[in-house]
Amino acid sequence: MDTEEQARVALVTGGTAGLGLALVRALAAEGWHVVTDGRSEERITAAGLPPAVTVVPGDVTDDEHRAALVAAVEEEGRLDLLVHNASTLGPLPMRPLAEATVGDLQQVWRTNVGAPLVLTGALLPWLREAGGVVLSLSSDAAVQHYGTWGLYGASKAALDHVTLTYGAETGLAAYAVDPGDMRTAMHQDAFPGEDISDRPLPETVVPRLLRLLAERPASGRYRADEVEVGLG
Repeated sequence: MDTEEQARVALVTGGTAGLGLALVRALAAEGWHVVTDGRSEERITAAGLPPAVTVVPGDVTDDEHRAALVAAVEEEGRLDLLVHNASTLGPLPMRPLAEATVGDLQQVWRTNVGAPLVLTGALLPWLREAGGVVLSLSSDAAVQHYGTWGLYGASKAALDHVTLTYGAETGLAAYAVDPGDMRTAMHQDAFPGEDISDRPLPETVVPRLLRLLAERPASGRYRADEVEVGLG
């Protein structure tokens, strides 16, 4: 089959919960073939993903798991979109930098920076062939300074840098997107015992991500709430 006739293919890490799950469902509904992963078989089952989604169980920090993700893309034969969504806050409860250890730093950076860096490199041949997009989910903590958010914020700042440097080096469209606060399990973990029901659901962010992908502006860092939707 000619590549122009093939369905578009996306790889979304951490696609069995939160924003990742909402994005995977939306892409599948638009006719994309989606490869995603999740660390928990229970969560994968509970996600109830559609048939157009290939789920590879495992953790992005694991070499063999990343190789399995690459193999899944190779089987699809193309890659139009790579979304780095899998993320960790680090040890809970979140603590000031003065209480952090080297082990804490390694845990956060392996997931939030190291895995996206090496996975992108491994998938560059398919992304280049398709003229694809690299999209990394960032945070306002990457540019603001909040108590106890230091390790996470530094890792997201580094992810922004890695993502946009890949764009500069390859010419691919590359976006680091701050989705804003959302009503997710991860956000609840950051605020234990607090009521976060006033935060928007992750599904409200997805149309803005899809709009960004459709418009293909210049590579850069964007806030989701800056992307206008419903304009045609």
